[in-house]
Amino acid sequence: MSERKIKSALISVYHKEGLDDIVSLLNQLKVRIFSTGGTWDHITRTGIRAEKVEDLTTYPSILGGRVKTLHPSVFGGILARRENSGDMEQMDRYGIPEIDLVIVDLYPFGETVRNTDDEAEITEKIDIGGISLIRAAAKNFRDVVVISSRDQYSRLLELLRGKGGMTSLQERRRFAAEAFMNSSHYDTEIFRYYNLREKLPVFRESINISGELRYGENPHQKGIYYGDPGEMFEKLHGKDLSYNNLLDIESAVTLIDEFTETTVIIIKHNNACGAASRDNLTDAWNDALACDPVSAFGGIIAANREIDEQTASAMDKIFFEVLIAPGFSAKALEILEQKKNRIILKRKAVFRMEAAFRSLLNGVLWQERDNSTQTPEDLMPVTPRKPDKNETEDLVFANILVKHSKSNAIVLAKNKQLCASGIGQTSRVDALKQAIEKARLFGFDLKDSVMASDAFFPFPDCVEIAHKAGVTAVVQPGGSVRDKDSIDFCAANGMAMVFTGIRHFKH
Repeated sequence: MSERKIKSALISVYHKEGLDDIVSLLNQLKVRIFSTGGTWDHITRTGIRAEKVEDLTTYPSILGGRVKTLHPSVFGGILARRENSGDMEQMDRYGIPEIDLVIVDLYPFGETVRNTDDEAEITEKIDIGGISLIRAAAKNFRDVVVISSRDQYSRLLELLRGKGGMTSLQERRRFAAEAFMNSSHYDTEIFRYYNLREKLPVFRESINISGELRYGENPHQKGIYYGDPGEMFEKLHGKDLSYNNLLDIESAVTLIDEFTETTVIIIKHNNACGAASRDNLTDAWNDALACDPVSAFGGIIAANREIDEQTASAMDKIFFEVLIAPGFSAKALEILEQKKNRIILKRKAVFRMEAAFRSLLNGVLWQERDNSTQTPEDLMPVTPRKPDKNETEDLVFANILVKHSKSNAIVLAKNKQLCASGIGQTSRVDALKQAIEKARLFGFDLKDSVMASDAFFPFPDCVEIAHKAGVTAVVQPGGSVRDKDSIDFCAANGMAMVFTGIRHFKH
């Protein structure tokens, strides 16, 4: 029988908001209500009768509330198959009432992790009875309705009002699927917390189930985000994040977190099209924009300082999709929020993920993230002339940018400003030529600039072209069997070259 009428309900929730209307309607429909502890107190204070679960089980809540519902009289009522004569005979023999509706939410584990470092307090927020009740009710969806989140209350109310407590198999199956989604999300939160220390190399380490996006990479593709952006950002303004927004935001935050000086970056299609480090934020913004004002249109901006009124006024002059920063002054927000769709994100916790995943073929690739960043001390000179102080700063700056650029990649920089980059090319020579042409297009003088490469030079052609363009110092990982050819050219022409020993491919 597909249609089932709700005649009894078990209600045990941590969050009581929105519960009163449901309880009132269940009472009107003469539904028998079982409840526990604080939920029973809340329901009965409204004047509605509810039976204590401990009266049903004949056991009180014990172990400080750790054990309340874990009893055959509760789980039998949920798991009994109504059309199975053997199940129903046992229910009758042991006096177990059927339970047709289970309303249970879960202890706020993730919220507790964000608010405290006390492991004992966090551990107590691992729900045992609640998660078991949800799984049991979801398993028996042919007979039982399971409400596993207060976000489902409005839909339950519609069912109760519109159908008088009747539910279809399709409706119950949908609630069951959502229950398993919620339980999976919850278990993932717990696993991620404990795995911060244990670091087990498994795929589920980095996912939470969030929800559907407007669409995927293109409007004809569906998209779902497995994650919780609320852990990392407070959304202050704007439309919902899209699939492409999330990709660019990932690129933006991982790049901006590499810098300690006041820095602004502009991301377009996962690559930096603008970047500058300066003594003040407005100068950093102006110089980042000057790198490529054409590509900056519709881009993603990230800063590592609070956005002030002056910088906000300068930023407001162009169209951009998303702005990410650790804070915003009141005046800055007033300016930036004038564009209704502009997404403004305030940074919260900085997450340094240890693993990266990519789906392909019929499986998933896992690898450690490229969290290696080179400092001046990591630059190993291989030419007679060593880079001077300014060149060294620019080499470190450029090497960070090339690390976060699609391979094959070349970055040209000067005075801690991106001049141009060549990205995603099938040859390193093409990447360099693209970067030089682009730098000249936007008026950059490459005299005394530096060059960074994400991988070694198999031939001296790149350093020859770079020297002709005005580059005076080069950073690369080294490791080619023909490294000496590039080194000899630099040495003969007064250029400085340093090796890092670290390749930064990004495909």
